[in-house]
Amino acid sequence: MGQSSLPAVQAQNVLDFISHSLTQTLRIGQRLGSQLQPGDLILLLGEFGVGKTQLVKGIAQGLESQDLVTSPSFVMINEYQAGEKWQGMRITHADFYRIEAQTELSNIGLEELWNEEDVCLIEWAERAERMLPAEHLNIHLRHLDESKRIIRLIPYGKRYEDLIKAFKRITFR
Repeated sequence: MGQSSLPAVQAQNVLDFISHSLTQTLRIGQRLGSQLQPGDLILLLGEFGVGKTQLVKGIAQGLESQDLVTSPSFVMINEYQAGEKWQGMRITHADFYRIEAQTELSNIGLEELWNEEDVCLIEWAERAERMLPAEHLNIHLRHLDESKRIIRLIPYGKRYEDLIKAFKRITFR
C-alpha cells in the first residue's frame, strides 16, 4: 500500500497515533497484545518495511510468548505460543506478501488460521480481504519519515471496539 493509501476516517473508535521509533512500535504491540483474547483476528496493512513484523513482535511479547518472532514472508505462516496467563494459546502469524491470487489462499486452509482458541495476526491481509471475517481489527501502518510511523487502529465489530477502549485505557493513562 502506498503512502496515500491510509484511509481518511473519522469515527469514535478509530485510533490514530505516531510511533517515533522501533522501540515505541514494539511497546505499542506489547500493550495491544496484553489485551488480546482467544479468537482475535488482527490484520496488518502497510507497505514493505513499515514495521508490521516489529508490531507483531510486540504483540507476541504482550501475550508473554518466549518464542523468537520472525517475518514469515518465505514460509507464509509461523506459530508461536503465548504465556501461562493465556494457557499457552497458539499465536498464528501469517504473511500474504507472496500471494498473487486469492485462489492460492484456499490451498493453505485460510479458514483454519483463525479460530476461537487462538490469536491470528496477518500481514499483507489486503490480499485476502474478500475471504476474511467481517469482524477483526485493522492496523494500518504508514511511513511518516525514516523513523516515525503513523499507526491507525480500525475496529470492525463490538469485540474490537471494546479492544480499542481497553488499549486506550492502558496506553493513554
